Amino acid sequence: MIKQLKVLAAASLVGIALLSGCGSESTEGNETDSGKEKTFKIGLTQFAEHPSLDAATEGFKKALEDEGFKEGENVEYNFQNAQADMNNTQTIANNFVGDKVDLIFANATPSAVSALNATKDIPILFTAVTDPVGAGLVEALDKPGTNITGTTDNHPEGTAKTIQFIVEEAGAKSIGVIYNAGEQNSEVQVDQVEELAKGLGASIVKASVSTSAEVKQAAESLVGRVDAIYVPTDNTVVSALESVISVANGEKIPLFVGELDSMERGAIAASGFSYFDLGYQTGKMAADILNDNKKIADIPVELPGSLKLVINKKAAEEQGLEVKQEWGNIAEFFEGK
Repeated sequence: MIKQLKVLAAASLVGIALLSGCGSESTEGNETDSGKEKTFKIGLTQFAEHPSLDAATEGFKKALEDEGFKEGENVEYNFQNAQADMNNTQTIANNFVGDKVDLIFANATPSAVSALNATKDIPILFTAVTDPVGAGLVEALDKPGTNITGTTDNHPEGTAKTIQFIVEEAGAKSIGVIYNAGEQNSEVQVDQVEELAKGLGASIVKASVSTSAEVKQAAESLVGRVDAIYVPTDNTVVSALESVISVANGEKIPLFVGELDSMERGAIAASGFSYFDLGYQTGKMAADILNDNKKIADIPVELPGSLKLVINKKAAEEQGLEVKQEWGNIAEFFEGK
């Protein structure tokens, strides 16, 4: 009797195993074993809060939405802002790795560097990075070679057009440059500005900061020493740009910047592009990776799209620079604030 019960029990276990095997589904495409569409987890790490980086993040999410990745349905975002603190960027990246996110979107150079320090396995897409090779993120723009690629905000002609305008049209012979020496992307831009200014017969005066709280003092230190001020796409300075604008307006010093969002806030001119569009480009890359259409190591770093010079008439008036109507032949006029 006991022997018969053992045989029946064994047979029952085999039957259960067979039924279980027949009922399982293999994972295919973006579906899980249960047959449901997979929900991707994406970590969004942004170095600082200011309009350009904010726009890039929104562009990234919009591109994914347009490609069928709907927040709350098949994609979850964990957004973290480092508040311009280098230490925070590494903590954020490490937490993303611990959470086993499917992809990391790194907005600005410090966030991208920290993400790459944290993982060599999870795909990383960066944006708003000025010098991806110099920052050690990729081996070459056309062949990133690792688990990271993205979009650079360093348009080959952008800075050159702005500096040329400052010297030849605004008549500046001495240009003050405010930047954070701790940001690798800023060091690259300052070197570019210095070389460009020298080639046009002008010089630069550097004013370095380490935190956003030091920005106003740096701007004030340039009063009486320069004919104009230029702020590159430096996250620390741009996050406190109103401090520079107040000094420029009060002392009648023409202020120029490295991207259009800052120009709209109260600088005279910038040669740039839409950071929303830059983030959108990066989001399209993410969709290709998540859909398994492309491997990240095979995706080259992309440059920004169209470039334009824009002049803020009201800012020019407040900072004592006469606007020439013939500038309309080389630039667009911004009629906002």
